[in-house]
Amino acid sequence: MVNFPNKLNLAQTPTPLQPLDRLSDELGGPRIWIKRDDMTGSAISGNKVRKLEFVLAEALAEGADTLITCGGVQSNHCRATAILGAQLGLKVHLLLRGSAPKELDGNLLLDHLMAAEVSYYPVSEYQHLDKLFDQWHQHYRHQGRRPFSIPTGASNGTGAWGYINCARELADDFGHHQISPSVIVIATGSGGTQAGLTLGSHLFQLNTPVLGMAVCDDKDYFLRKVRKDMQDWQDRYDQGSPQQIDIEQLNIHVNDRHIGPGYAKATPEIFSTIRHLAALEGIILDPVYSGKAFHGLLQEIREGQFHDASDIVFIHTGGLFGLFAQRSQLGLA
Repeated sequence: MVNFPNKLNLAQTPTPLQPLDRLSDELGGPRIWIKRDDMTGSAISGNKVRKLEFVLAEALAEGADTLITCGGVQSNHCRATAILGAQLGLKVHLLLRGSAPKELDGNLLLDHLMAAEVSYYPVSEYQHLDKLFDQWHQHYRHQGRRPFSIPTGASNGTGAWGYINCARELADDFGHHQISPSVIVIATGSGGTQAGLTLGSHLFQLNTPVLGMAVCDDKDYFLRKVRKDMQDWQDRYDQGSPQQIDIEQLNIHVNDRHIGPGYAKATPEIFSTIRHLAALEGIILDPVYSGKAFHGLLQEIREGQFHDASDIVFIHTGGLFGLFAQRSQLGLA
């Protein structure tokens, strides 16, 4: 039995697991299923809310009234934090990597709509993130507030519970559909979702490897980061015998062949995949995470990497609002 810590009920779960039959027939390969975590909520859509259910429960338990977190200008995590902060009556301060755009769009528009405090930092300053967090912590403490810091993507030992919980859902999904997938595929950007799913796959005996399709950084980075998040989870939450996990024995799988030009930079081929899946299956992907990872998965299938697979599950991690900020590249005008 897995002993979960306290969490807030913020996400619309369980999310559906749906087959993409037309796409699977078109490819002539394994049957592709999609776990619709883009349906965890309307404005809070995506994977971040699962992690924030646990992280924000911790923040409230500590008496926090101010949330400080970070990400790119179009960060899905920052948008979800801003919205949930507003729902919970908490002040939110976002530390964003990059410069202020001429127009508010996508996730950033929603950040401002929720009245989040936004500070922009060039890469040269943003790389000293710990210093920035410390600076704003002191600022709010001097104001008599109680700040709580959330790391990039809410990816730490506490946030890992979000996708351990998702693995529990997947166990039910697999039983309901009577499938035993060959692999679970996700976009991996901060590593926390992959860490949670890897732990959860073991804890709930899915017998299915979790493959992270890197959207930034390389394979070696994610092998270290995912392991670090899993170790942080174990350090914080000792499951005790017989649930004690030997973290070093858990396999971490990463594919870094489809990053392209870099984080939040998608090739025309990725936008083509986004258009095609939307028209064929009515599924909307984003160019930063889900679109890049799904395009990579299709490329791997076409190259025969999954020739012996029966069923493949793709976790849709959301990101719809980020698509609007790059709509000019869809070629629809």
